[in-house]
Amino acid sequence: MASVAQTARSAEVEITFESRAEAGLVPANFSSALTGQGRPPAWRLGKDRDDAGETPTVAETSGDETDYRFPLLIYQPLEARDGEVTVVFKPVAGRVDRAAGIAFRLRDERNYYVVRANALEGNVRLYRVVNGQRHQFAGRDVAVASGRWQELTVRATGNRFEVLLNGAALFQATDTTFSGGGRVALWTKSDSLTHFRKLTIRTDR
Repeated sequence: MASVAQTARSAEVEITFESRAEAGLVPANFSSALTGQGRPPAWRLGKDRDDAGETPTVAETSGDETDYRFPLLIYQPLEARDGEVTVVFKPVAGRVDRAAGIAFRLRDERNYYVVRANALEGNVRLYRVVNGQRHQFAGRDVAVASGRWQELTVRATGNRFEVLLNGAALFQATDTTFSGGGRVALWTKSDSLTHFRKLTIRTDR
């Protein structure tokens, strides 16, 4: 089972993917979905192995090279409007794309915001997805390393958003498309093989 720590004062949920019993399966409290075309997502628990040892992870493993294909792994127990979401990720492989993202204020697989980092393109971008169509409304060119653990963060307060990479502020933006609450999800694109090791959701009360 994915481990969850929650405190009433901070309304913070920290999710890691460390249960051997679930190896190869979708983690508990999550559901899989897809925006766009291509094969259904194949989210799997596994291990990242490097010089530091083994790290429990979850990844979308299908390798489907369909370009307009966005797998989602949706955290079901919580809905939020304002707060902060951080994901720790490592881009591992991908010929068409090598991306990691956070979907938030997610109503369904066709309507949400997403911030994503792309190691092949060297940028971080913020989109709204409306009826399954992406529309970029902010972004910045910045190095996103392959084969290295990094942190992507989005802060949402009303119609204002702030995006950080590895703790450094990248840009701010405003948008009013999705003003209510919604779920949070891990997000990738096309054939991206991206390892995710931790998801932290902090909601403002």
